[in-house]
Amino acid sequence: MDNKFDVNEEGYYGEFGGAYVPEILYANVETLRKTYKTILQAPAFQKEYNELLSDYVGRPTPLYFARRLSEKYDCKIYLKREDLNHTGAHKINNTIGQILLARRMGKTRIIAETGAGQHGVATATVCALMNMECVVYMGKTDVERQHLNVQKMEMLGAKVVPVTSGNQTLKDATNEAIRDWCCHPANTHYIIGSTVGPHPYPDLVARLQSVISKEIKKQIIEKEGRDYPDYLVACVGGGSNAGGTIYEYLDDPRVKIVLAEAAGKGVDSGESAATIQLGRTGIIHGAKTLLMQDADGQIQEPYSISAGLDYPGIGPMHANMVRQGRSEVLAIDDNEALAAAMELTRLEGIIPALESAHALGIFGKKKFKKEDIIVLCLSGRGDKDMETYINYELQITNYNL
Repeated sequence: MDNKFDVNEEGYYGEFGGAYVPEILYANVETLRKTYKTILQAPAFQKEYNELLSDYVGRPTPLYFARRLSEKYDCKIYLKREDLNHTGAHKINNTIGQILLARRMGKTRIIAETGAGQHGVATATVCALMNMECVVYMGKTDVERQHLNVQKMEMLGAKVVPVTSGNQTLKDATNEAIRDWCCHPANTHYIIGSTVGPHPYPDLVARLQSVISKEIKKQIIEKEGRDYPDYLVACVGGGSNAGGTIYEYLDDPRVKIVLAEAAGKGVDSGESAATIQLGRTGIIHGAKTLLMQDADGQIQEPYSISAGLDYPGIGPMHANMVRQGRSEVLAIDDNEALAAAMELTRLEGIIPALESAHALGIFGKKKFKKEDIIVLCLSGRGDKDMETYINYELQITNYNL
């Protein structure tokens, strides 16, 4: 793909990106950079990857017309059902591809970071499948609020390491995973779960997730007689499901892009993860991007009810798109996301992940035309968030009493 929103040879999307890594990891990152495109494009890789996506993951995922939701908001809303993948989210698209890549590079040990636990479960799953050692770093806060996913990872044979630094969430888990990688550079591949980190990771993850938009392109023809929607909608933290949803349409001006980031308790509350609204240019986890920081350049702790969006930065691909005006990003707070999750559940019988609920929250903030065709990436299912949803329902019940 050759367009103005793609990464350049130096690993930059406009002014964002690059590879800012410790010297001990330079050889690993350089080897990955030099080989990933060749490996990904090889016929043998493509055959194995696509067979696993079909027979193991369960792709293609359906493009579902949400009739009752569409009636409520007076437009045409289609849900790209990534929640129906094996492991319950889009994350498996990336981990399948990266473990095949790691194996071809001669790596024998896998590490990963995780927030909501979906990437951790997807990584543990493919490590079980490929019989590889797996260590997953997860903030202690997230271990507690996503305990079901921790149990799944352990059942799959992964070692889950609770991280107690910082506010004990995704940023801190990523820090620890990078430290591990520095200690074991020779045999270890770090499966990053989002479009973040040093080049080539943002591009690698976006390419592996692009299966989402490749399928949308085919499926929308069957539904609407054309290969593009008017709008693409996704939640964005680091940006992997969003990156995959928009990848095939990046340079198509007919398609508008609307992304939802986590406002937490409010953009100006001091407890938020609204990176686009609050972020300034800086370097985090090996890449130059937009991140939340104070006047001294110290990273500010993010907050969101959603563990998967609780990150102070954003992938450089998305930072560039916002800077160039290609995407519109709305901040959805905790209560808006929870209300949107309940609405989808009651109208369509689908319980979404809290991350996906932020994307659904945009319908309460943005008006669409009756003829608009909107495809929203339902990035994951809500099993992992049931405790949060139940507590929210109880609060509403008690308030109404």
